[in-house]
Amino acid sequence: MQLFFQENISEPISSLSEEESKHLIRVLRKKQGDSIQLTDGQGTIYETVILDANPKRATLKILSKKQALQDPFYIHLAIAPTKSPDRMEWMVEKITEIGFHELTLIETNNSERSFLKTDRLIKKIISACKQSLKFHRPKVNETRKLNDLIKDKEFTDFQKFIAYVDENHTNHLFDLATPKSNYLVLIGPEGDFDSTEIKFAIEANFSPVSLGNSRLRTETAGLAAVQMLQVLNR
Repeated sequence: MQLFFQENISEPISSLSEEESKHLIRVLRKKQGDSIQLTDGQGTIYETVILDANPKRATLKILSKKQALQDPFYIHLAIAPTKSPDRMEWMVEKITEIGFHELTLIETNNSERSFLKTDRLIKKIISACKQSLKFHRPKVNETRKLNDLIKDKEFTDFQKFIAYVDENHTNHLFDLATPKSNYLVLIGPEGDFDSTEIKFAIEANFSPVSLGNSRLRTETAGLAAVQMLQVLNR
């Protein structure tokens, strides 16, 4: 099954963007009368039929729609951008396939990069949603300073964790997290969080956790955290 993405879908007739239209008509060679599935990224699934197979602006007739189920948990990953944008894009693609809900880029004292364009990350997310048949598009936030995020009262009802390298860690994320909860997980840069950041997070009720015995790269740690929380909730 092929899934297509389009924001601001109108009913009963809707048009695809030029990018989606080109893929539909020229790459997949779909034609008038063919059925396709469409989503707005907000959890709505549309069953449609092609009215006009225009490769620049394909027109669809919506036959029916339904709402995809929401996860009974919420994974918010807050992570320091890697020096190479490609590594962060790879991680975003993979955690979308696995399943997460929100991403915030954080600026830390040891950050390798303080800014990363989110538009490319969003494109990767949309592509991964289509490939893995995800109907809810994860949210991506602009870069925030770590301490501002830690102080944010928005996360009062979240289980909050900070993952960092420490040989004395006794608590694993998989053991501390409880199913069907909201989670905020902090992942630091290659140089890790510094001691003042860790202390500040713990004082703000973040639980220090391990992601395993191996020392992980930033993007691998982000992937591991999301996978653990998904397994916990399955």
